Amino acid sequence: QVQLVESGGGSVQPGGSLRLSCAASGTRVSPNVAGWYRQAPGKQRELVATITRGGSTNYEDSVKGRFTISRDNAKNTVYLQMNSLQPEDTAVYYCNARFFYSSSEYWGQGTQVTVSS
Repeated sequence: QVQLVESGGGSVQPGGSLRLSCAASGTRVSPNVAGWYRQAPGKQRELVATITRGGSTNYEDSVKGRFTISRDNAKNTVYLQMNSLQPEDTAVYYCNARFFYSSSEYWGQGTQVTVSS
């Protein structure tokens, strides 16, 4: 069973930075697509960024130029570097992994990011 474990959340002031990590266990295969989603109170979960096994990336418009997604296939870990954080970035951030060979998708437990002065 694939498990995704996130780390790196916390509280920062506006303009600050955080780096989220998501480590996948229970698989020797790197996910075809890995990504980060977030859900703010009272809102639907939304895409933040995705990255394919080959390194192609996609970002939600509001985070372009501030967030960077990357992955280490050898470690089965995906990262989200978040710079210039704003209060509207406050949310629970979830890691996601999709495996095409098994048509399966997995989610992490979520990590809280709070941006406040």
